[in-house]
Amino acid sequence: MVFVLLDRFTLMCLASALDALRLANRMSGQTLYSWSMIGEGGETRSCSAGSTFVLDGDLDALARDDGIILVGGLDVTRATTPRLKSWLKREARRGAPIAALDTAAWALAACGLLDGKRATIHWENQDGFAEDFPEVELTKAIFTIDGKMITAAGGTAAVDLMLRLIARDHGEDLAGQVADQMVYSSIRTDQDTQRLSIPTRIGVRHPRLAQVIREMEQAIEDPVSPALLAQQVGMSTRQLERLFRRYLDRSPKRYYMELRLARARNLLMQTDMSIINVALACGFTSPSHFSKCYRAHYNTTPYRERGANA
Repeated sequence: MVFVLLDRFTLMCLASALDALRLANRMSGQTLYSWSMIGEGGETRSCSAGSTFVLDGDLDALARDDGIILVGGLDVTRATTPRLKSWLKREARRGAPIAALDTAAWALAACGLLDGKRATIHWENQDGFAEDFPEVELTKAIFTIDGKMITAAGGTAAVDLMLRLIARDHGEDLAGQVADQMVYSSIRTDQDTQRLSIPTRIGVRHPRLAQVIREMEQAIEDPVSPALLAQQVGMSTRQLERLFRRYLDRSPKRYYMELRLARARNLLMQTDMSIINVALACGFTSPSHFSKCYRAHYNTTPYRERGANA
């Protein structure tokens, strides 16, 4: 395995994947896996936590049986350089299996390597990814395997992916032993989704409230009126108002607005979409209304938000 570290990569992803391979060797009593860490420039690479790692080499040609694990993190668009893209395309042409952890799926998509394929990326980056790469079948799974292109959402999803690969290559028993050594008792599959359920996220187990929030999250671009949302779950508008006030201490309209603004903020920070297109994608009919709402919630304008994160 060759770990390709992008600038400001996520340390947890690297550590999780690397330690799973180490434990597979230890529990089997054999050298099933070997690895190296490389990156553009071949000298050092800093993770998002600020620690610096010494690399084993530059982006050189790999051996025929090498698999690639691309580890992303913060500001993946900047870390995806022209040289990295050329190298990834070349390695893909030779048939190398490539796994992308955390935000690194963006780099594969930017190369066209995920066109027509199923893929996932960290949930925080999903909105921007979907806008940038509509030709990719984006899922909310913790990891996906589509041919030789593998993507994992980040965090502990790297553990689940490596356990899946170990089980595929060397059997379920070994994968189970590795999981036990990692004190990882709840192994997930590619059928599991990244984020917690709505009731868990909001700390409230009320089925109709969860259903309304789910409808809101799925209708950001074309917002649905509170009256229609209430009708869909068999309630009056007044009952829906009371439900939101009781459990979330805000009106349905206010909660919906916060969801739309959060989506807008993700798009501003993760894509090159124009301000007006971000506004339209989040259900605002005019840039001025969007800017007014954004300033009221975040105490800054969309233009300044983007400039501060450029």
